[in-house]
Amino acid sequence: MNNSDYNKAENAVNNVENSLQNATDNAKWKINELADKAKAYINEKRNNDEEANQEDWFDRVKANVSDAWEDIKDKADEAWEKTKDAAEDVKAEWNKKTN
Repeated sequence: MNNSDYNKAENAVNNVENSLQNATDNAKWKINELADKAKAYINEKRNNDEEANQEDWFDRVKANVSDAWEDIKDKADEAWEKTKDAAEDVKAEWNKKTN
């Protein structure tokens, strides 16, 4: 097998890795933004003459994490399939060249 076959497989893996990284980077609420989101939640409740409570806040965070998880899971599934396909292509090329 020539280097271009390996390069194609490596590029496919790198593209998938970048796609998965972008999915996690683009999650709706990054961990370092939670404090700001918590302050905004408290201010929102105060402005509506409602009481802010931790349970309600956690429900909001859980809902957001759930949405982000679905996005990441979709990208991870895509990464798995693309990487598996690239590996199978390389294996097929190797078998053709060695048989």
